[in-house]
Amino acid sequence: MKTLIKYIFLLFLILFSFNKKVFSEESIKIGLIVPLTGEYKEIGESIVKATRLAVNKINDSKIEIFPGDTKADPNTTLEVAQKLYENGIKIIIGPVFNENLIHLNKLENVIFLSLTNKLINNPKNVISTGINAVSQIKTIKKYLNQNEIEKTVFMIPNSEIKYEIDKAILQTKIKLKEKFIYDTDPTILTSQIEDLTYYEIRKQNLEDEILRLQNSNEEGNEKKIETLKKKRYFGRNKF
Repeated sequence: MKTLIKYIFLLFLILFSFNKKVFSEESIKIGLIVPLTGEYKEIGESIVKATRLAVNKINDSKIEIFPGDTKADPNTTLEVAQKLYENGIKIIIGPVFNENLIHLNKLENVIFLSLTNKLINNPKNVISTGINAVSQIKTIKKYLNQNEIEKTVFMIPNSEIKYEIDKAILQTKIKLKEKFIYDTDPTILTSQIEDLTYYEIRKQNLEDEILRLQNSNEEGNEKKIETLKKKRYFGRNKF
């Protein structure tokens, strides 16, 4: 909860930096559209609670929060946002899920601070405030540079987020040895990883090395054989 409160508090700072004029008005009306019923009810209730605690920390009586229930549905999200706009609210925190953004371009005079982390194909009036692919890859890039890691394979799921990750890789200019597109089906993924890591070749290398030692007179070969038998493969990856 503390992390969520800090996150919501940061959103208010973004609001302030985005439009100082809003914060100079007598009453500051901010909408909050989250799921308050249905499967994601607990997420919505946590966000509402965190928002109210963040407002208490700011300690400004001018700020008024107006929650609305999206039911995690894009059509309901638009309806709720429309009602808030009709009540004079032009800045709205939410929605939570990316799929609920699709109709919000119809309210071009409203700014939405969405909690989603996706950036691709968002309406122009939506600011994504979640942790997105760009920020995540920047963190990875920093770690690789600090630890002087050069041979890196980036595994990308073959799903709807593939395009966003590809774009983030180009934008951050992270240096990679290889990009590997994997299937999200676990039964397929296992064989793909085996291909990527040359598992069958290294497994054969292990069997060949054991056989070589068994037919040799090397000192301590019995101990070496015993050690190798505990392994699943022999040899290193090419990355």
